[in-house]
Amino acid sequence: MSVPEGTVPWLFDLGRWIGRVPYAWQFRIRVHGRDRVPLSGGVVVVANHSSMADGPILFGVLPRRVTFLIKQEMFKGVAGYLLAKIGQIPVKRGEADRTALTSALSVLKAGGVIGIFPEGTRGEGSVASAQNGAAWLAKTSAAMVLPIACRGTYQAKGWRPEVDVLIGEPFHLPEGKGRAALGVATEQVRDRLATLVAELDGLRMSEGRR
Repeated sequence: MSVPEGTVPWLFDLGRWIGRVPYAWQFRIRVHGRDRVPLSGGVVVVANHSSMADGPILFGVLPRRVTFLIKQEMFKGVAGYLLAKIGQIPVKRGEADRTALTSALSVLKAGGVIGIFPEGTRGEGSVASAQNGAAWLAKTSAAMVLPIACRGTYQAKGWRPEVDVLIGEPFHLPEGKGRAALGVATEQVRDRLATLVAELDGLRMSEGRR
């Protein structure tokens, strides 16, 4: 099953619609490179993170169902129940959460898509650092990595601010086992994503936007 156990497919798709349509009322969203998304097989989506809006926007605009690893604190009450039913996975921040990683690995091995913000927390979204989870999942499952840059949500103000989503080229991580190899792979994930963010920043500046 390419989504976590307990997912309700029609709720999953309703959640994607909410991320795609109502969010388009709040933001003017432009997606670049949508054709780069692999339409089958396991994929680890890695994206920069600067706002609570990033996840719902990516959840809605990508052409495949994406299961994000979301901080465990969000899984409370009705909102937490719905997050689980739309196929999202709670993860404990600041530690190697084996339960979350095992669930994500099952999705990838079934040919699904896992979304991770490798910075581990929200910030300016420049990807100055990255945690090991995304690289570990991609290497363990042999999934492709798909970098995605999102700009325009950080401290967004005004009526319908412009948000750009730039989808990069998917890639495979180098083979190799052990902590050193994982460190190399994590740095490759960070570098590819940071480079893509810088590319998007350049595009927005060339158009007179920041």
